[in-house]
Amino acid sequence: MIGKLKGIVDAVGADHAIIDVGGVGYEVACSPRTLGALKPGEPVALSIETYVREDAIKLYGFLSEAERGWFRLLQSVQGVGAKVALSILATLDSAQLAQAIAMQDRVSVTRAPGVGPKVALRIVNELKDKAPPLAFSVAAIAAPASGSASAAIPASAAPSPAAEAVSALVNLGYAPLQANAAISTALGKAGEDARTEDLIRLGLKDLAR
Repeated sequence: MIGKLKGIVDAVGADHAIIDVGGVGYEVACSPRTLGALKPGEPVALSIETYVREDAIKLYGFLSEAERGWFRLLQSVQGVGAKVALSILATLDSAQLAQAIAMQDRVSVTRAPGVGPKVALRIVNELKDKAPPLAFSVAAIAAPASGSASAAIPASAAPSPAAEAVSALVNLGYAPLQANAAISTALGKAGEDARTEDLIRLGLKDLAR
């Protein structure tokens, strides 16, 4: 299975991009939000979700692990397939989607083409206690007994700057789901070597929008 592609953007279409990896062009389906960030001739690294069917193999590409996590999680809701999940991610970024779910704001979710009131209600209800698995987990820091869906940090591991930033946002009163999404977005902007204070600053800026 393909989990990541790193190469050069060869072409950008209406609903997909061609990524040249060592001379092999991979056709990757992406949301309009992701496609808008891709420029032909520029290097790119995409997180990939691979779907294998009897008659085809389809690749879905995302600029961050958080976005891919939401893509997977959204499809656990009845009535949400790959097309609808991409539509939602094209309308709401990871932080906005997390906030809509945390606030039970189904109206924001219905802004996505193809999402009606009933599906939006199921999304905010069924995902309210869930978040995409990330490289860090607020559950291990702020709420050890909460049963969060995020993968826990081993007890012997020192908290990473990302985990510390999530914990700080939770201590400021933000929901764990919001904090996870905001810091994941911040990591995408600042890089994995970012300091805790930089991630907190970027996370707060994202949450204030």
